[in-house]
Amino acid sequence: MFTILTGAQFGDEGKGKIIDILSESYDIVVRFQGGDNAGHTVVVGGKKFKLHLVPSGVLFGKRLLIGPGVVLNPRVLWDEIRALTSEGVQLDLGIDAKTSIIMPYHIELDRLSEKARTNKIGTTSRGIGFAYMDKVSREEIRMEDLTDPDLIEAKLMEISLSKEKAIIQLGGDPSVVRQGLDEYIKIGQHLKDVVTDVSREINIALLDEKSVLAEGAQGAFLDIVHGTQEFVTSSFTTAGSACANLGVGPVVVDNVVGVLKAYITRVGEGPLPTELKDEIGKRIREVGGEYGTTTGRPRRCGWFDAVLALKSIYLNGYTELALTKLDVLSGLDPVRICVGYELDGQKIGYPPESTMLLAKCKPIYEDMPGWKNDITDVLDFGDLPENSKAYVERLEDLLGVDISAISVGPGREQTIYMEETRS
Repeated sequence: MFTILTGAQFGDEGKGKIIDILSESYDIVVRFQGGDNAGHTVVVGGKKFKLHLVPSGVLFGKRLLIGPGVVLNPRVLWDEIRALTSEGVQLDLGIDAKTSIIMPYHIELDRLSEKARTNKIGTTSRGIGFAYMDKVSREEIRMEDLTDPDLIEAKLMEISLSKEKAIIQLGGDPSVVRQGLDEYIKIGQHLKDVVTDVSREINIALLDEKSVLAEGAQGAFLDIVHGTQEFVTSSFTTAGSACANLGVGPVVVDNVVGVLKAYITRVGEGPLPTELKDEIGKRIREVGGEYGTTTGRPRRCGWFDAVLALKSIYLNGYTELALTKLDVLSGLDPVRICVGYELDGQKIGYPPESTMLLAKCKPIYEDMPGWKNDITDVLDFGDLPENSKAYVERLEDLLGVDISAISVGPGREQTIYMEETRS
């Protein structure tokens, strides 16, 4: 079985918890895009694990793979590995030889470039975009280079001059190009034995009737093609990119799982039609702990946007949805769902392609009665307050895809499985 899981909004949907739950039933968990600009928190037995590159299946002892569509900061990965092993967590990790390495000059170029912008993108300044640029321009350092001191030196000799010039033009210090190289080489030696061919591993596993879970980072509307340009990430975040990034044919895909919050959030710049710049928005942020796992930045919060969610379903082809953080809406009355937009006096039911036009859209809301009950201990859909059940059922009606799981708290056990209710 081959399952792809992606975020259906702007990232930070709670994918880490859902992947953690699903991974128990899979043999291999593989990350297919993004870098350490994405983070997810997994809670087990009250203990938090903050991960940025290591796939979530680590807590179940699964085979973990980092695919060639990922851009990898060796320092971040090595710190994660050491933190996990110090807690007694054992890793069975493989990294594709073609995985691009984020070098210190990528981080510096990212920082200097964002600083020079009049209109900020909201980048995390972790070098992600510049690493992907080097992949496309064929000036990348790969994982296979990192494990060979002579090879990485030769590659740097070829590209260092152009990187130094670019940094000088932005007012930076060109010495950063070779900064930390010894540390990178040392980490490369530690990771030498985990280099693998991810495409081959996955395809052989599927032929052997093993199960594979492909884990995406960020969310649908941060996709470099289909997202809200220019306020997007630098990789392809939708489900279809998993096949291309991992070297797996699309005919092997069995399931595509989308993760949605019961409301919507966004970090950084860019349009968010249902954004709440009031006390309700602040309340959702504080109750939901809406601060970036990677950056700590406060997330912008808004009511659930069914218009954007419908487009996400089209972009990804979801076969099922997981709804997270339903508990955060407890105590709000009414709860609102955006069911359409008003744009220049016209009502529309699908987002405009233009980011500029999306920013002009005004939400058309459908109000539903709220619920006061604390639902964090509820384990069965039938035991939820009637109004919260009605809210979930209305989302299913609007989106046309079954919600298979509902998260009512950060813990693995705080999950309602709808299959049990429907059976």
